[in-house]
Amino acid sequence: MINLSDQALLALLDALESDRVERKESFKGDVPKKARQAVCAFANDLPNHNGLGVLFIGAKDNGEPSGLEVTDQLLLALADIKTDGNILPLPVLSVEKRQLKGADMAVVTVMPSDMPPVKYEGRIWIRIGPRRAIANAQDERILNEKRRYKNLPFDIYPIPTAKLTDLSRVIFENEYLPAAFAADVLETNGRTFEQRLASCKMIVSPDDPIPTVMGLLAIGKSPQDFLPGAYVQFLRIDGTELADPVIDEENIGGAVVEMLRRTEEKLKAHNRVTVDITSAPTHQKGMPYPSAAIQQILYNAVLHRSYESTNAPVRVYWFNDRIEINSPGGPYGNVTSENFGKPGITDYRNPNMGDVLKTFGFIQAFGRGIAVARREMANNGNPEPLFETNQSAVVCTLKAKS
Repeated sequence: MINLSDQALLALLDALESDRVERKESFKGDVPKKARQAVCAFANDLPNHNGLGVLFIGAKDNGEPSGLEVTDQLLLALADIKTDGNILPLPVLSVEKRQLKGADMAVVTVMPSDMPPVKYEGRIWIRIGPRRAIANAQDERILNEKRRYKNLPFDIYPIPTAKLTDLSRVIFENEYLPAAFAADVLETNGRTFEQRLASCKMIVSPDDPIPTVMGLLAIGKSPQDFLPGAYVQFLRIDGTELADPVIDEENIGGAVVEMLRRTEEKLKAHNRVTVDITSAPTHQKGMPYPSAAIQQILYNAVLHRSYESTNAPVRVYWFNDRIEINSPGGPYGNVTSENFGKPGITDYRNPNMGDVLKTFGFIQAFGRGIAVARREMANNGNPEPLFETNQSAVVCTLKAKS
C-alpha cells in the first residue's frame, strides 16, 4: 500500500472534488454511510485511473481544516470500514492521522480493486466526477471487463470444462441474489441471467459464460466434479489415536452452503449436552465444546483453504479428547507461521469466497473468527485453541474440558 506524501495530499485537498477525492468535516450523522459509499466507489475505479482514491475526514468542502479532533476511536471506526463486511470484496485501504495545513485530519486511502464490481450493502457504487451513483448495466459491464485483465485470485479463475448448466439457477435467483443485492436494486434490474452471473463473478462474462471456481463452489450442482477436494471429511473416532475405531464417518460435499449446513448438523449431533449433578446445589448443563468456536474454525478452514493444486479435503477429526480441523494450504500472504492468529494480522487466499460466506450469512465480519473461538472456548472452560502451521496445512486443535 502506497502512502501519499504531504505534498500529494495537499494537492488533492486543494483540487476540486473529483472522482478521486472526497472531503467530510466530521464522522457523524450519515457520514459513516457516505464514507463507505465513497470507499466502494474508489475501489471500483470506473474511470480507470489506476490510482488511489482519498477520503479526508476533518476537511471542509474548500479543503480547509474543520478543526476535528482525530482520536484513536475515530481511526478505529474508519479502519472498521475494511472488515465490517458491508463492502465486498474487501477493499484495500489504509487509515492515517496526518497533519495538513496546520491541523490534524484522518486520511483514508483506497486502492482500486482487482476484482470489481465492489458492492456496499448490495449496491455497486461508482463516482462520476464529484458525484456518487449506483452503477447501471453499462457500468457493470465495464467493471466486469476490467476484471478480466487483472491478476485474478484462484477463486475466480474460469473452469473451462464446466458449463453454464452446471450452475443452479434456483439457488442463484432464490437464495444468493436476494441476499447479495438490495431489494430496490433487484426490482429495477433488467439484466439477463448471464449478466447477473457475471456481475457476481460466477461466470467469466456474459459473452464467455464459463463458470468460475467461485460460481461452482457457491451455486454449483456438483462442485466436486471439477474441484475434487472441495468437501469436508468427517470422522468420529472412539479413542485418542487415528488408528482407534471409527464410529461415524462421512464425506460431505455439495455447494458450500449445503456442505457447511450438513457439517454443522453432524457436529451438533456429536456435541451432546452434559449434565453435572454433583459440583453445585442445582444441576449444571454444558457442552464439551462451544458450538460457536467449532463454527468459526470450520468457516475459517473452508474460506482460507487452498483449492489449487490439491485434492485434499478439509478434515474434521473428532477424538474423545479433542477435535482436529485440518485446512489444506498453509498461511497466506501477510499471514506467516510466526504471526498466525495475532490480532489484526489477516489476509485472504480466496477473497471472493469470503463474499459468498458473508452473503449467505456464515460470516458477519472479517478477521475475527480466531478471536471469537478463543473467547468462546475460555467461556466454556476449555483450553485455548492450538494452531499448527506449515507450508501445506493449518491444523487447529480444540481440546475438551478436563
